[in-house]
Amino acid sequence: MRIITLANQKGGVGKTTTAINLATALAAIGERVLIVDLDPQGNASTGLGIDKEDRTLSSYDVLADKTPLSEVAIQTVVPNLWIVPSTMDLLGVEMEIAALPDRTTRLKSALGDAQDLFSYVLVDCPPSLNLLTINAMAAADSVLVPLQCEFFALEGLSQLLRTVDMVRQTINPQLIIQGIVLTMYDGRNNLANQVVDDVRAHMGDKVYETVIPRNVRISEAPSHGKPAILYDLKCSGSQAYLQLATEVIRRERRLKAA
Repeated sequence: MRIITLANQKGGVGKTTTAINLATALAAIGERVLIVDLDPQGNASTGLGIDKEDRTLSSYDVLADKTPLSEVAIQTVVPNLWIVPSTMDLLGVEMEIAALPDRTTRLKSALGDAQDLFSYVLVDCPPSLNLLTINAMAAADSVLVPLQCEFFALEGLSQLLRTVDMVRQTINPQLIIQGIVLTMYDGRNNLANQVVDDVRAHMGDKVYETVIPRNVRISEAPSHGKPAILYDLKCSGSQAYLQLATEVIRRERRLKAA
């Protein structure tokens, strides 16, 4: 089982959209995939059609009460794709576990019990570098960073990379950056092209070749409770996420071989 955490402390960068559609693409090729929704807003859960009244157990119960993942995970409309949904209860979980000695590794322990159930786990983090994000990084094999093609992208990236280094040095020495995916790209915008060039110059081959374009069908899909790949497979956004999944799998195979 490979655990990939999707993290960026900036909101609105396409993190949840990337988690949903990357997971769907992986599930479409036969992988058994789990999304862990660690964002109290629960957008990943909503985007996969999980109604709030169906979230009787959530990622809060996993972290606060150590409820087994097998009891919390819900089958989605996508074959081979499950989700541990989120509720607003997560807003208080940090205070509840802050004094516990295993406060940073509770998700890691929970996922350890699911080794034989899934081939990929994608953890969707909140847009902040808090204890939930630290738990996600402590549990992960790698971090995937969605990065919006806008002016402050590199500034936010440097802060995130420092957090990854801190987690690597103190909690999870195996943690690596799986890759950086550029999102919300508009080729007509000179600034977007400049950001792409700057990020590639600074981060080299850590940046995926695939760039996710701005696309109205991607924006519409969550309101229908579907991934964009199911909502409109032929749109440019869906095709980009399928290409991204190919790149992710290729990198994961290289990492496993290494």
